[in-house]
Amino acid sequence: MSADTDQRGNDDRQRITLTEEDDGRWTAHDDSRGLTALGDSRRDALDALDAVIDAVEGDGGRPPTDEELREAGIDPEENRRRGEGEGEGELPDVLK
Repeated sequence: MSADTDQRGNDDRQRITLTEEDDGRWTAHDDSRGLTALGDSRRDALDALDAVIDAVEGDGGRPPTDEELREAGIDPEENRRRGEGEGEGELPDVLK
């Protein structure tokens, strides 16, 4: 039994596919997780894929700051009230 196969015979190796696109950018795809990222170079694509994996599986995410919410057209105070069931009116386009 190889080191890449568990006791049940399942292959636990991870495969990442790098593809050069027609526009010269690169796509990195993690076949085992089904996650994909794009970059201007192979290294950029792999770095972006690492960030996606970290955000999905690890602690890579964080709540947006009030400033980031405002830049996206969201009033942070109204957003908090809405989350508590107090807000009224239409959602911002970015939340639809």
